[in-house]
Amino acid sequence: MSGTESYSRVVVFDGVCHVCSGWVRFLERHRIEPPFKLLPMQSEEGKALLAQYGIDPDDPATFLVLEQGKPYTQSDGSIRIIVALGGLWRIFEMAKVVPKPWRDSLYRLLARNRYRWFGRRDTCYLPR
Repeated sequence: MSGTESYSRVVVFDGVCHVCSGWVRFLERHRIEPPFKLLPMQSEEGKALLAQYGIDPDDPATFLVLEQGKPYTQSDGSIRIIVALGGLWRIFEMAKVVPKPWRDSLYRLLARNRYRWFGRRDTCYLPR
């Protein structure tokens, strides 16, 4: 996994999804300590990490957040990233009071319809 060992946090995201790449651009503009390594799932390293954690890299229904090697997906992954922004963003930790099956159902609805509702990029977004 070239390069991921030096990061305690990794996000594997859909690089052709407008919503996903938009969030990654947002993360790039904010200082997060320790930083996330941002990998498009279309990259070889991203595909390998998805497969390693049991996510089909050819038909992903979620993205992957790794913190100290522990995987988070769906709504838990989203909450981890938002809370990592710090400051007032930490209030999103309260989203965990909503039962996980409900949060994940909402996440899956968005994930299943992301291209239909928000479109698809012509090229994969590569973080700086």
